[in-house]
Amino acid sequence: MLRDFSTGVRLLGQGFGLVFRSPKLLLIGAVPALLTTVLLIGGLVGLAVYVDDIAAWITPFADDWSGTTRSVVRFAAGFGVIGAFVAVGLLLFTAITLIVGGPFYEHIAETIEDEHLGGVPEAERASWLRSAAVGVRDAVLLVGIAILCAIPLFAAGFIPVVGQTVVPVIAVCVNATLLGIELTAIPFTRRGLNLTVRRQVLRRRRAVTLGFAVPVYLLCLIPLAALVVLPAAMAGGTVLAHRLLHDQIR
Repeated sequence: MLRDFSTGVRLLGQGFGLVFRSPKLLLIGAVPALLTTVLLIGGLVGLAVYVDDIAAWITPFADDWSGTTRSVVRFAAGFGVIGAFVAVGLLLFTAITLIVGGPFYEHIAETIEDEHLGGVPEAERASWLRSAAVGVRDAVLLVGIAILCAIPLFAAGFIPVVGQTVVPVIAVCVNATLLGIELTAIPFTRRGLNLTVRRQVLRRRRAVTLGFAVPVYLLCLIPLAALVVLPAAMAGGTVLAHRLLHDQIR
């Protein structure tokens, strides 16, 4: 498992190397990410302004509690709300960026596979509108899964010690897995393979997928880092998908 995880990390590093050696790919991938970053940061700032009111609204049972206990519970609730927003927001960020910047990221994937991985002879050509429709459908499903997972994780966050240690780790792994599914979308779509097949292939080498996606997820938490991380992650995701589909990971 540790070897597979480190393999995933190396694939992400390979993605960084590929885009840094080709600044054009880095710039192409940064443009859509910049637009979506502005939207995500705006939403996070708005949430931060009203997080106290939201925390009070979702914990009405604490209204009559003592001041210290009420504050602790509502701090935990506010922290959970922001954590859920960040988790879902990163998936939305990636999904929206891939949809808006579809042609940009498809160019990155094609360049990586054609110039460094031997090409895809059976590659399908799809219009931006069709690709966007598939992307929206997949994004809705993945974000829905993220929300369903966020609800029990949010509730578990109130458990002393476990809620502040184990739960965040589980949350990162769950959301990183979903992020990895999104970041490998284009190579699978080019081969006519749907979301179900993509999930099955990635599940077979779960530790590799986590090794690739967890660092991407954590790096994207750094403000504006996604401008560099996302193009590299798209390149690395293309390499990951290619190797998994051709059984080239040992």
